[in-house]
Amino acid sequence: MTNISEFFASFGGLIGQGIIDTLLMLFISTALAYVIGLFLGIVLYVTASGSLRPHRVLNAVLGWVINMGRSIPFIILLVAVMPTTRALVGTTTGVRGVIPPLVLSTAPFVARMVQQSLAEVPHESIEAAISCGATVPRIVKSALLPEALPSIVRGISITLITALGYTAIAGAVGAGGLGDIAIRYGYYRYEDSVMIVTVILMIILVQVIQSVDDALAKRIDHRA
Repeated sequence: MTNISEFFASFGGLIGQGIIDTLLMLFISTALAYVIGLFLGIVLYVTASGSLRPHRVLNAVLGWVINMGRSIPFIILLVAVMPTTRALVGTTTGVRGVIPPLVLSTAPFVARMVQQSLAEVPHESIEAAISCGATVPRIVKSALLPEALPSIVRGISITLITALGYTAIAGAVGAGGLGDIAIRYGYYRYEDSVMIVTVILMIILVQVIQSVDDALAKRIDHRA
């Protein structure tokens, strides 16, 4: 009990701030990534061959750009976009400094997951909207997105957990959060207890994210 009290007296405030920083990085970057990725995923689906508005060149170019974004390791992207990050947010460290590269890394994954979710929508739903004379935007809004919503929501947990791992990697360059604490105190200063606690907290975050996301997806799935 004494050791636990001493630990929290020494590192409680630090770890508490690390949790807040991690959650800020995680949810802000994921929200922005979904704004971008949802749009890109819809465009990929709509312009695919045999889809609502086929456009071979646009689909191929956009798919190539998204695949390129998915293929770059996060730590390399983090360093490569530092000049752009500094121009956008004024810093390359801390919570603000890691959000742009997090968005760039996660948005391509979101785009592909959204595209796949839309591809799983039954053709009957799309044909019903077409038969009513709906325009492409109307079809997307009234038929595709509502039917694909449970699958899209389930993909949020994948994105959040992936971004959580990226925030830990970003700790290597002073981005803040639990990853930064684990490296600065657990690795460089040999504070094993700090390393263990940060790992446990990351595991708890993953479990909470997955459980909440599963419950939300089940709640909105009208097929259940």
